[in-house]
Amino acid sequence: MRLGPTQRLTLLLFAAAGACGALTPGEVLVLGNSNSAVSRSIAEYYARQRQIPKDHILLLDLPMQEEISRQEYDSRIAGPVGAFLRKRGWIDRILAIVTTSDVPLKVEGTRGTRATGASVDSELAALYGDLRSVPHSLPGPIQNPYYGSGRPIAHPEFPMYLVTRLTGYTFQDVRAMIDRSLAARNRGIVVLDQRAPGVEIGDNWLARAANRLPSGRALLEESAKVVYGAKFVIGYASWGSNDPNRHERDVRFQYLPGAIVTEYVSTDGRTFREPPASWVPGGSWKNRAEHWAESPQTMSADFLRQGATGVSGHVYEPFLEQTPHPELLFQAYLSGRPLAESFWSAIPGLSWMNIVVGDPLCRLAP
Repeated sequence: MRLGPTQRLTLLLFAAAGACGALTPGEVLVLGNSNSAVSRSIAEYYARQRQIPKDHILLLDLPMQEEISRQEYDSRIAGPVGAFLRKRGWIDRILAIVTTSDVPLKVEGTRGTRATGASVDSELAALYGDLRSVPHSLPGPIQNPYYGSGRPIAHPEFPMYLVTRLTGYTFQDVRAMIDRSLAARNRGIVVLDQRAPGVEIGDNWLARAANRLPSGRALLEESAKVVYGAKFVIGYASWGSNDPNRHERDVRFQYLPGAIVTEYVSTDGRTFREPPASWVPGGSWKNRAEHWAESPQTMSADFLRQGATGVSGHVYEPFLEQTPHPELLFQAYLSGRPLAESFWSAIPGLSWMNIVVGDPLCRLAP
């Protein structure tokens, strides 16, 4: 897509607005599982590519399973991470925590609107407040203090950590994602695919997202038609497998380096085990033969395999209000703010079901 001189100037000004005060490598802690060769390799590769100091890598003795108990989370993840930050005097210095493949994904617990189950990453996001005040209450969610913020993350102003995950189906997927984050540029379009325009609140958010982006940067599909084959894509938001007209696993987009994706899908981050190539999301909840990892819904990791650089997901049912709000997400990201700030400024709650996959330092360079 070619931009005229006026559009290029608008884009440069829009990007410059978010360029100040961006996260730095010295403000990132990388968390790995010492029992996993893949986890260690991701931590080492990422730190090398982003010039993160070696003493900012923390390897913990963790179980090799995606779901753990609350007691295991407290004793084997939150406790050691908190002790490490206290010992170094880094509670305020560290602004972002990066988990890696084979760091447990989910904390088991109850489900529903006041669930005690949550993602490990969203619990870690609440750890700053636990360390500086008192442990947060369960059940969740609790209010995200950074939600809707237009400013760079800072402590103690925003009492939370920005937590993202470097994971995918394979190490090769993660390495490619990291490499793409280094090549991210502020170009391309954001595809916003509505399901039932004028009816669903989520569709209203998609329309609002289009209105907040610079001229020529949004493709808003206002019909029930599903967008396939879009090119030069830097952002994508849709209903995923919750759109009854979505019948394919791959929407066949041409993603640009730095492209991010979010969907209104309840369990898209439920696992990072790869389904068979023949599996297709969108099957019946009643027919377990059509499920993968106990759900028929879209998988966040598919977008990474297909060329995206960042994606959100949910380990259990988050309910629509607690999904990333696209009108906040894409406005922040296209203004030049880092990936971690952009996603977490668009997620209303902590101690909940959300995960963000991607390099927290990824920014769309002008």
